[in-house]
Amino acid sequence: MVPTVEWKDGAVCLLDQSRLPAAVEFLTCRTYQDVADAIRHLKVRGAPAIGVTAALGVALGASSIDAKEYASFAKTVLAICDQLAATRPTAVNLFWAIERMKRRLEALHGQPVSLIKPALLAEAQAILDEDVVLCKNMGRHGATLIHDGQTVLTHCNAGSLATAGYGTALGVIRAAWEQGKKIQVIADETRPVLQGARLTAWELMQDHIPVTLITDNMAGTLMRQGKIHLCIVGADRIAANGDVANKIGTYSVAVLAKAHNIPFYVAAPYSTIDLKTRSGEDIPIEQRNPAEVTTIHGSHPVAPDGVAVYNPAFDVTPAELITGIVTERGIFKPGELAKQFQS
Repeated sequence: MVPTVEWKDGAVCLLDQSRLPAAVEFLTCRTYQDVADAIRHLKVRGAPAIGVTAALGVALGASSIDAKEYASFAKTVLAICDQLAATRPTAVNLFWAIERMKRRLEALHGQPVSLIKPALLAEAQAILDEDVVLCKNMGRHGATLIHDGQTVLTHCNAGSLATAGYGTALGVIRAAWEQGKKIQVIADETRPVLQGARLTAWELMQDHIPVTLITDNMAGTLMRQGKIHLCIVGADRIAANGDVANKIGTYSVAVLAKAHNIPFYVAAPYSTIDLKTRSGEDIPIEQRNPAEVTTIHGSHPVAPDGVAVYNPAFDVTPAELITGIVTERGIFKPGELAKQFQS
């Protein structure tokens, strides 16, 4: 697997996902502003990957602060945290990772700044390393849901590209494949940014996992024909009641799955579960540039100039449409999450 994000030679190195699948190029972020720009413009995307990248961005920004006294140093670090937190509003992993970096900073109060800087980098690296382990544990649990010979539908990209490695929803699929199960994957193209077409199809092909790409409006017909056996997607935020925010179009897939009596699963680590958010109604939904809808990749117009556009990046799938949520601790009903993850 190509590394999504890593610390390399004093900088944050990112696989530029805006260039896939045409080119595999890496972006070197030498300032925290570079990191913020990369998150904001989808150079890196996927809730867990955004969280890891933001944590490394905090460490990167801290490394360049000249202040020698803790108070001045901490004030600047917190300002960096605020700027990174302002990049995207929906994926809770972003805020979770930044808060973890803040707690580490606070725990180091009184230590020399020269020791705090490498400690912050170590914390960010720990977040990255833990994410890979979490995803592999999710894959191990979730693989039990997929049987030999089945076809799985996924929406958007929740693979190694959306995490520090291995993936959430695609991690489950990857684990089932590694167990020798002969499975097929159906990938929605995922308009308007085409993460399914550009990223999921590319990633699965890299692993030689059989994948078929469909347009977003084909899923219902395939379900009716009995060609899809289960659905599994990732998540950007899961509310305390089990409602799930994920890429726009996820709700439609869940409704179709319910209508055709097909299991619908979500895979996400504990950092995506937001017990402070009561329900999906309270999840902020990012509104993005209309050009994502009216053009392909910012060029090639597909709509008339001046047309009104509504472009929410995410939608919310109610808990009652979700068969189960795959986590690193096991598989739970949506209503069980608050009890399982309250500590």
